[in-house]
Amino acid sequence: MNITFRQLRLFLALADTGSVSRAARACHVTQPTASMQLREVSESVGVPLYEVISRRVHLTEAGRDLARTARSIADDWAAFEQRIDATKGLTRGQLRVAVVSTAKYFVPRLLGTFCAQYPEIDISLEVLNRDGVVQRLRDNQDDLYIMSTPPTDIDLEDQVVMPNPLVVIAANAHPLARRRQLELADLSSLRFILRERGSGTRMAVDAHFKRFRFKPNLRLELGSNEAIKEAVAGNLGVSVISSHALHGLAHEHGVSVLNVAGFPIESHWHVVRQKGKQASPVARVFMEHLIAQSGKWTR
Repeated sequence: MNITFRQLRLFLALADTGSVSRAARACHVTQPTASMQLREVSESVGVPLYEVISRRVHLTEAGRDLARTARSIADDWAAFEQRIDATKGLTRGQLRVAVVSTAKYFVPRLLGTFCAQYPEIDISLEVLNRDGVVQRLRDNQDDLYIMSTPPTDIDLEDQVVMPNPLVVIAANAHPLARRRQLELADLSSLRFILRERGSGTRMAVDAHFKRFRFKPNLRLELGSNEAIKEAVAGNLGVSVISSHALHGLAHEHGVSVLNVAGFPIESHWHVVRQKGKQASPVARVFMEHLIAQSGKWTR
């Protein structure tokens, strides 16, 4: 086979974007040039690598295998470049981070302080639901992944970085908001608004309720903390969400934290990557920064 490194980068962009035109833009080439280069890659491999269905590119099994190979080569090359930069006293390169949606309340600020310290590092941040982050983790698309409930069926390097307390909230005007101490049984007649099944928050909440043999009266399942806060503020029910979604406050945007026995639920934020994946120099520097800064979020 005769495939250039530039062609591999283009094919990897195709795998990531699902579009020839977007892959062309990502690699700063024209679409005709991208189409020609991708055709040459397929011809060199000798089997179909992708097909276009309803204007969307779908990789074949061989295409997925090539994408994994191309990603490994690109990661190794990027790590080599970063190691060379380190010998010159430079810290630059790219950091790719994927986080679950609740982490958006603190990760961008941590990245901001990191970029202020290392302005030559480019950041790629993906904010997705847990399923989306886990899929990127399986595909080894990023340097690091931040979530509260890592998957148990993948061998991982796992670093706990900070607490993620889960609290019960109700509308400010709710009668229970004035109570100083509540039992879980006091919530049995209330309607609950919870995160969607499969989210890290929902998994922790379900496990907590099961432990205490409490069955919530479920009204809504929502995929957004902001939507949940608005629904709770509108007296549609009570909820359990991460304290980070309230920016660590007891009152925010029409909702209040209830003082319920057994809460907050103890949960933590994890930074993970696949076991055996060598952390790039930039990823190691970011981990050091994250651990150093995380203490400020626990006080």
